[in-house]
Formats: sequence, structure tokens, C-alpha cells
Amino acid sequence: MLMRKPFSTIAARALPALALLTLSGCNGAAPPPPEKVAKLAVDAGWPTIPAGAKFGEVSAVDVDAQGNVWVLHRAGREWIEPFPKEPIAENTVFKFSPDGELIARWGAGMFIMPHGLSIDPAGKVWITDTGLEQVFRFSPEGKLELTLGEKGVSRQDPGHFGRPADVAFVGSRVLVADGYVNTRVAEFSPEGTFLKDWGNFRIAHAVAVDDAHIYVADRENARIEVYDHAAKPLATWPSPEGNHTYGLKPLGGGRLLAVEGRDAADRKRAIVRVYSANGLVEASYDVGLPGENASLGHDLAIGPDGHVYVTDVPGGRVVRFRLPDEAVP
Repeated sequence: MLMRKPFSTIAARALPALALLTLSGCNGAAPPPPEKVAKLAVDAGWPTIPAGAKFGEVSAVDVDAQGNVWVLHRAGREWIEPFPKEPIAENTVFKFSPDGELIARWGAGMFIMPHGLSIDPAGKVWITDTGLEQVFRFSPEGKLELTLGEKGVSRQDPGHFGRPADVAFVGSRVLVADGYVNTRVAEFSPEGTFLKDWGNFRIAHAVAVDDAHIYVADRENARIEVYDHAAKPLATWPSPEGNHTYGLKPLGGGRLLAVEGRDAADRKRAIVRVYSANGLVEASYDVGLPGENASLGHDLAIGPDGHVYVTDVPGGRVVRFRLPDEAVP
């Protein structure tokens, strides 16, 4: 078990500022202009949200085996610290059909600061809450089945988390990216037994798995770390220009899709990257709203039909698009 000193929230917040100082130098010079990449069109009519079901900050998205799209949002609550003590009163989990119809919603009164949502191979819904310091497993209907972590207590040990961010699955293991304060990936059985932890990250913000690899978005180190299924380090993929990777999903064959929420000058962005199996960037696309700091790409998912979904926290939306043919060999 790792027993490293937690990476403090204060230090995590200081890193973007340090990156900006590095870019601008000590003489007050302006940072370089924002990166220019191809603008990708999104499906303007997706999803259909009925009156009274407006998105708040949209944090996470995943797709189940039937192609239904699950979206986690904060229903009017903003990420402002210290976090409130009372749970969000409105529904925070929306389930959409593949064509964008809202077919279910739940989660009212359950969460303080919901962050990650992942669907496991059995169709169970796993949600992380950075305010509660807990990870939850629900039935698809929203029945609570399992709780990991102690409510409101932050520690790096088998029974606690430090603002857990994301969940992924490999075989019979549940991987938790932990997180904003802690520095690790923590592994559990599907029923919640602690197995081990590993890594040394500066905000392990996302974790993803393919048939041979585990990928971790080491956000404030501006890189993606690649491991085998035994958690043996294989490679480090630095983000271009020191940008910050927020979400990851495998494309198959060792290729990876990532979304970057901030550039090295700490400007909010929504840049999607396609990585080759050797870590080279094959293509980059902008799916953000126009205007400075209008969008922050936070999470992504890929449906069985090839549609890609990206959440946009300040934009209060989830967008759907397809990668161009040249990006999907």
C-alpha cells in the first residue's frame, strides 16, 4: 500500500499558475496565443432536454452496452470551495437513448460534488463524489448497492479517498483514480474489498482500460501514463505544449482518444486528441464553444455506433460528434 504524503489541493492549484509563469517568463511577457486546431462540428440537436431538466455543470458521461448515454451533472451547483454540506436537491443522473431522448433521471438528494460516472460490464453505475469523499455503485434504476470510503474524511489508505475522480474496470478489478488530493490509483474487488494501490500522480483525473493497457490522465503533470494490466509502467505520453488531459477512452489497437480541458497557460479549452499506439498525436480537434474560457472539456465516452460524447463543464452541455474518417483507420 502506498503511504505517500497527499498532494495538497493548494499545490494542485498552484501548478497551472507555475506553468503560466514558465510560459510568460519573469518579465511579464504575454503567454503564447491559444493553439489553433481544426474546429469539429457537433450534433446541434442532441440531446433533447425537456423543460425543467436543464443541465448544470456537466461533469461525466459514459455509454452502456445498449448505446444509452449516461450523463452526470451538478444541477445548478458550481465547483466553489469550500463545498456545501447539503446534497444537491435535483436529479443529477440523466439517461438518454441513443437518439437523445431523456428516458430516466435520478440522483436527487444524493451528492455534494458529483464528479465521475462509469458503467461497468454488468451495467452497474459507478459515481465518484469529491465532496463526500466516496465512490458509489448503483443499479441502473438508481438503487444504491455499494459505498466505498468514509463520508467527508480524506486520507490515503484502504478505507478512504482524497477527492476520487474516476472509475474504470479491468477483469474483476475496479480502478479508482484518486484523485485531487491523493496521488494514486486504488484497486478494489467489485464488492468493495481493497486490493492494492499504485502510482504517484498530480491529480489522477481519469483512468481507462483496453485489452492490454491501463491509461491514467496525470492531469497536473500534463501527461498520460501507460501501464500494463499488472500496473507495470510502460510509457509516458506528454501532452502537447504542456496541456492538461482530463478524460481518456481507448480507440482499440493501442490508440487512445483524450480530451484536454486546459492548455499550459491555464486557459480553458475543449481539445480532443487522437494518440497512436506509440503515443504520437495523430489528430487534434476543437469542440469548444466560441469565446475565451467558454468551454472546459472534462470527460468523454465512445458509443458502440462510433459517436463520441464530450462533457463541457462551464458550457453546461454534453456534445456528440463523429471523428473524421482520417482519424478512424
